[in-house]
Amino acid sequence: MRNIALLFALSALLTGTIHSQKPPQDAKGSQDHPLVTRMPGYYITHYKALDFDQFTPTLVGAGRQKITWEGKKFVIAYSAIDRTANISNLQVVRNHENALKSIGGTVINSDNMRMTAEIRKGDALTGVHVRTANGGKDYEITIVETKPMRQDVVADAAAMGRDITSTGKTVIYGVHFDTGKATIKPESEPALTEMAKLLQGTPALNVYIVGHTDSVGTLESNLKLSADRADAVVKALAAKGIAAGRMKAAGVGPYSPVSTNQTEDGKAQNRRVELVEQ
Repeated sequence: MRNIALLFALSALLTGTIHSQKPPQDAKGSQDHPLVTRMPGYYITHYKALDFDQFTPTLVGAGRQKITWEGKKFVIAYSAIDRTANISNLQVVRNHENALKSIGGTVINSDNMRMTAEIRKGDALTGVHVRTANGGKDYEITIVETKPMRQDVVADAAAMGRDITSTGKTVIYGVHFDTGKATIKPESEPALTEMAKLLQGTPALNVYIVGHTDSVGTLESNLKLSADRADAVVKALAAKGIAAGRMKAAGVGPYSPVSTNQTEDGKAQNRRVELVEQ
């Protein structure tokens, strides 16, 4: 009887251990690129972001001309949480093809295991290469921004939520203002909609809405402008049904740049709104 009791106790302990295991977590410091969200049920196993590097995608088929991208490079590797999932290499490839086509991308090359595409907006080019392995249970995406296009890219609510979970904040580049003013432009609607969707879907989340500027102008004027813009975003989200008490506006002007203010591209990256977890 004692052995039987011990066996049951051991079984209960093992069962509890199995049930208490948490699903795999994203690699520390990693995040999805705002251009493309991950496949559902996947986590990030590897992440690298380089300010400037070169990448030559593998193209398949006869007569393919070699292409090389240079610029800011992101390499993100994903794996399926459920290794028994019924998925294929081609399913991952087609999902990315369709997502990129929906935002104006052009597929340059594709087969059942890899895909290469480019997105052009004005003189900006972003290259995307996806390669799959292990029946689609693993894939790696390489993205090269030959010139930043962040002002044209709006992350969805799910990507914003993952950023907040992993880093405590998410950067919003899709909110646009009239120059030198806190008036939100109409083209900001997609970003505001996704921000509202995030807050509606996570009712326990309270945020600081933080405005940032470049260094053009005086420090005093930029601090006021960034605070006024953050307040304008709070009011816009409140108009979409988000309780004002869940949001606090703040402006830090040029105090927290993410790039140099010596170039136009750098200034564009510094002009942003962030949602920061309270």
